[in-house]
Amino acid sequence: MAPRIDVTDLDLYYGSFLAVQGVTLSIEPRSITALIGPSGCGKSTFLRALNRLHEVVPGARVEGKVVLEGSSGQVVDLYGSDVDPVDVRRRIGMVFQRPNPFPTMSVYDNVAAGLRLNGARMNRSALDDLVERSLRAANLWTEVKDRLDRPGGGLSGGQQQRLCIARAIAVEPEVLLMDEPCSALDPISTLAIEDLMTELKEHFTIVIVTHNMQQAARVSESTGFFNLAGPGRPGHLVEINPTGKIFSNPDNRATEDYVSGRFG
Repeated sequence: MAPRIDVTDLDLYYGSFLAVQGVTLSIEPRSITALIGPSGCGKSTFLRALNRLHEVVPGARVEGKVVLEGSSGQVVDLYGSDVDPVDVRRRIGMVFQRPNPFPTMSVYDNVAAGLRLNGARMNRSALDDLVERSLRAANLWTEVKDRLDRPGGGLSGGQQQRLCIARAIAVEPEVLLMDEPCSALDPISTLAIEDLMTELKEHFTIVIVTHNMQQAARVSESTGFFNLAGPGRPGHLVEINPTGKIFSNPDNRATEDYVSGRFG
């Protein structure tokens, strides 16, 4: 079963600048949690902190706790001193805003790339099966099965994003993070990705950052609203609630103003 994530008093810094302050929330397993809010409020920074990509930025650091709780009851503090960041990023995969397949690498090798980078060893037959299974899970197999040896960069934008999703799930993560995965796509490709997310939540815990509030309303069970008090001030989580409540009867006036279009 996909895991639950509990975040407690999380502060995120770039050098001495406090970018995101005091985030406490729980992300439920096998569901989609959407994060919304104006530009610059720290949504993507927070998302990257969930799989320790934030600390890759020189000078960036984290204070607080992020805990991954599996179905077996095993609890892992993702920022614990004995935890390998590479292992965290295997368990918690990331799909970025713009499709980023390796453009000259074949469709097949794009899917297999994560496995090879992680040092996985399997025979060709087992690798063939895993590549097909990942492409099927990303709803891309039918479209690419006859051109697995062609460059991934030759696919359309929507296909490239689904290829990146196939690459992410090939290493069998438990959580999928998606940072505005549809912002560079046309409406038809966006719908395909949204349908795919709905299918994938049966197997993964999914967190998505989106500026498209209609998308958040369509795909997510829970929505968190981030905001900031002004330029140069840290972003913070205003509230997180069931998506229906956020868009119809939020607890906070600022949330109501944002989702109704009165600001942002």
